[in-house]
Amino acid sequence: MSFVAWIVLGLVAGALAKLLLPGRDPGGPVVTTLIGVAGSFVGGWISAKFLDRPVTAQFFDLATWASAIGGALVLLILYRIVFGNSRD
Repeated sequence: MSFVAWIVLGLVAGALAKLLLPGRDPGGPVVTTLIGVAGSFVGGWISAKFLDRPVTAQFFDLATWASAIGGALVLLILYRIVFGNSRD
């Protein structure tokens, strides 16, 4: 997939991660979106490197979406742990 496709996938993955983990995030919606984009890259890398399941060149592959959403969830959880709920 192209770099732009991964960014689009990351935006959607970030939104889905936010739906799965409701609540106020320390950085707001922009940072949550950027975490989703980073999470899609991290999830794709983990999937290829450690799970021996490289992401395909297809945009609508279930493994690609699962790895992107999983990566976004992991990064969002870590972000909340590290920075806490500083928006109260």
